[in-house]
Amino acid sequence: MAASEHSENRGKRRPGAPAIPLTEALEVIGTGAYVVDEQGRVIAVNSRTEDLLGWTRGDLLGHDAHDLLHRDAHGQPLPRTQCRMRQAFHAGRPAQAEEDHFAHRDGSVLPIAWLITPFELAGLERCTLVIFHTRRVAGTDTPPEPAGALLPELERLALLAATTTQLTATLDVDEALRRLVTLVVPRLADWIVIDLITERDEVWRTVVVEADGDFLVRHDELQGPMPAVPEESPMPLSRALRGVAATLAGPQTYQGAPDSGIAVEQRRLFDASGIHSAAIAPIRSTRAVLGALTLGRAEQPGDYHPADLPLIEDVARRAGLALDNARLYQRQRKVAETMQNHLLPQMPRVPGLQMTVRYLPAPDASQVGGDWYDAFSLSDGSTALAVGDVVGHDLEAAAGMAQVRNMLRAYAWALREPPSRIVDRLDEAVMHVTDVDMATLVLGKLEEADQGRWKLTWTNAGHPPPLLIRRDGLAEYLTDGHGILLGTGSRRPRIDATVLLPPGSTLLLYTDGLIEEPGHTLDEGLHRLRRHAAALAHRPLAFFTDQLLRRVRPAANDDDVALLALRAPTRD
Repeated sequence: MAASEHSENRGKRRPGAPAIPLTEALEVIGTGAYVVDEQGRVIAVNSRTEDLLGWTRGDLLGHDAHDLLHRDAHGQPLPRTQCRMRQAFHAGRPAQAEEDHFAHRDGSVLPIAWLITPFELAGLERCTLVIFHTRRVAGTDTPPEPAGALLPELERLALLAATTTQLTATLDVDEALRRLVTLVVPRLADWIVIDLITERDEVWRTVVVEADGDFLVRHDELQGPMPAVPEESPMPLSRALRGVAATLAGPQTYQGAPDSGIAVEQRRLFDASGIHSAAIAPIRSTRAVLGALTLGRAEQPGDYHPADLPLIEDVARRAGLALDNARLYQRQRKVAETMQNHLLPQMPRVPGLQMTVRYLPAPDASQVGGDWYDAFSLSDGSTALAVGDVVGHDLEAAAGMAQVRNMLRAYAWALREPPSRIVDRLDEAVMHVTDVDMATLVLGKLEEADQGRWKLTWTNAGHPPPLLIRRDGLAEYLTDGHGILLGTGSRRPRIDATVLLPPGSTLLLYTDGLIEEPGHTLDEGLHRLRRHAAALAHRPLAFFTDQLLRRVRPAANDDDVALLALRAPTRD
């Protein structure tokens, strides 16, 4: 069963268990009463609770009771580190308090006294019964700081704030994990272990890090794949990977006969690390259980206390939300990148010519955009070359790019006219049959001339000029044939230009993402491109293009880049 299914089934009756009228049993209690499962979610509630709090049974069932109900005297959400009920819940012991506050459905604060006790019923995992009644109060005392807390209250709040801001500031899973490690080690532990559940529902021990003085030491030998999550194991890590609330553990926890492969790996961890006390909390998002966070003490004195668990659970919960966002973003990037790769065409083979292409998506967008390249054979035996840019780098730009590219292919094949006439017809169509606002384009026609030389005829619709690099390192921009971009509605005539490619020369078509940089002029980018292209003119074509991207593309660039490079043959 998947980890998410375990979360959804928590607190439900197991198959074959006798029906338990839990709600009916609560009705005989003459005050407010509800039952929470091992994750602290409400699974049963009596009508007296509805009367006292104004929440309906539907409002309460399935929700985390602490998040929904617990408030301070001023009506603000009560941090879990201050919640005495939450501490007793984690410790699995009965407890009571005479002064506390619940949120009423109308937004007011209800002073209450409560009593909780853990219990088990046939067919249910461990549950906790909460009984409460209203009280009259003379003051609004703040709950005292719990004994044995890991950090003073201000430091705890600062840690939670830093966890939220730092982890949500990145959409890279590895970077989020690195930040989590530096936040809690050695502040809360001298060992940290992170087990993650992959999208294939496999468990992978992703992080095992030890604090050694001022250094963090990664233990790769303890990382790697883990056995499957047992469905019924009561062991702490297995429970955390099923989404059950945080628990404490130590070497003695795993000294008995192992009930699963995960228990064997945990014993190996404790033996190798020397951890004498550990706290293990689930890492979960609003949708699913993502893994488990283990904090361990080996050199640090003292053991973890149940009062420490709400803080560790809060850290793990914030990590879960950040990791879930990062995973969703990376999944979107992968899907978009696959889409982009399918949109961009395969290059034709032209005897005697070398050709290579590259596409780099916008680093901070959804990995698709309006930049594109193309090369295809024409009906007269020549070869068309094109590089263009539809305004934007999002899904709409990618869709517009596909429309423009496909229409260009159709016109170029059918018209048998110079590039300028083909682009004129394309401009008319863009205005009437697409949603593209504006686009730039270089369209060239490449054909073999006399004595094995190659002739390029091209027109430029508002695009950066092609760059021709001779084998001896001389480089010049082909600035002729320039006209206005597509989509303006202007009917200015377009012109063509022609050049013979010198033997061994390299022709480079590119989009503006290669040369534009915030705070710098376009001329600076063009100069940088020409200088590096000239220096690489003698290198193999694939190396030439890769190095250009690495050396020329500005680090601050937020646009995608398309690049087409062609090399003419040398004379025998």
